[in-house]
Amino acid sequence: MSLSSAISTAQSILSNTSKQTLVVSDNIANASNPNYARRAPMMDNNIAGGLIVSVRRTENQVLLTQSLDYLSVSSAQNVVYSGLEQMKTTLGGNDNELSPSRYIGDLRNMLQTLAATPGDTTLAASLISSAQDVANSVNEASAAIQQIRLDADMAIERGVNDLNSLLTQFEEINREVVAGTLSGEDVSQALDQRDTLLREISSLVGIRTLERDGNDLAIYTTAGQTLFETVPRSVTFDPTNGFDATVTGNAVYIDGVPLVAGTGAQTDAKGELAAHLQIRDTLAPVYQSQLDEIARGLVVTFAEHDQSGSALPDLPGLFTWSGGTVPSTTAIVPGMAASLSVNPAVVPDSGDPALLRDGGINGASYVSNTSGGTGFSTLLDGYVTALGEPMDFDAAALAGERTSLIDYASDSIGWLELNRSQAADAAETREAASVQVFQTYSNATGVNLDEEMALLLDLEQSYKASTQLLTTIDEMINALLAATR
Repeated sequence: MSLSSAISTAQSILSNTSKQTLVVSDNIANASNPNYARRAPMMDNNIAGGLIVSVRRTENQVLLTQSLDYLSVSSAQNVVYSGLEQMKTTLGGNDNELSPSRYIGDLRNMLQTLAATPGDTTLAASLISSAQDVANSVNEASAAIQQIRLDADMAIERGVNDLNSLLTQFEEINREVVAGTLSGEDVSQALDQRDTLLREISSLVGIRTLERDGNDLAIYTTAGQTLFETVPRSVTFDPTNGFDATVTGNAVYIDGVPLVAGTGAQTDAKGELAAHLQIRDTLAPVYQSQLDEIARGLVVTFAEHDQSGSALPDLPGLFTWSGGTVPSTTAIVPGMAASLSVNPAVVPDSGDPALLRDGGINGASYVSNTSGGTGFSTLLDGYVTALGEPMDFDAAALAGERTSLIDYASDSIGWLELNRSQAADAAETREAASVQVFQTYSNATGVNLDEEMALLLDLEQSYKASTQLLTTIDEMINALLAATR
């Protein structure tokens, strides 16, 4: 080997060792970065027959796809659980002390106490106060449910804005990947960024990807809508300013197709958007319907009936609402819970609490205690009995069809607790599965410090060998120069 050839070889070794060391150093620096895929420095032959360093990024498409899918499912489940947990706060603490069920039970106890001493005006006023507590608990629960729906609607708006922003960023990074791939550049960093964006997108909506020529990537939802194909597709949503039981929120449209809300406490939604839609359009409205049915049950149970024989219609008694009637069917009356109130005719400041005992809230034709005796307890006893007797409820509210009002209010709590409990268990299980799958993916594509340090030691030995070669060449050149003097 000539001296010039030896020098060239030594320079090549030093250059390649330096490049390999730089790659390994980057790996070590990013050992704790979950969005970094390991780079492997590989020795390849160049056109001239020499050796050059090429960088290959560690990939595992199967595990990446699985991690994205599990992330979508876990993100959706966490949203559903959080929404149900918010709904539970309307009941108060662990004893459900703010629930309509609790206040209706207190009202029944007050009715029983007053029925024993119907002439006690202080007890009568206390009973009316208890009835106001019932109406307030129903009103406040309804308002809280509609606020939860509004919060979900606002979260949907933020999610749609984030999704559009992520797709725009994805377009830029994907273009960089394609251009770099076609020109033969190292696009590892851009691929890391692209995979990171995929994870952020999958937390909002379930996705599937399709790799095309030139390392190009297309994104579709798991339902088949196109999110990205060369350019981002339109994701649109019109937020709603306020909600009540009669207001339906707007849909999220992806490439002109509406996104379907999730179903079930162990939701089948993928991504936060479908889960927020489920809270806003399914779970919260069902509980609202139960509150409306409780309000209807209260109005019906305490309604006054014609005592004159003139076939006058039933009219609201202790409890009334904005409609001012006694519903004659078992159908849900949307929004009834929000306007439930105690009839002003029996409120001490503006009316006479004794009218509840005697009847006549709606005039003389509805008076039951015609003698005016203060010991009259027939109506009060009847109300106590009616609270425990079966009545018909709308099956669509999912809390029972024929049961007592007391039991229906309790069953409503049971429905919420069952769904919340199932959602909590599913959230814990799915979160653990998502973490496990991502850890498996990270183990397959991430950096192992022990391996990198071992490789760094090998490169150090290669560097020492090349420096030794240069030292030998230097000695040979010096000897040659000395011989020519």
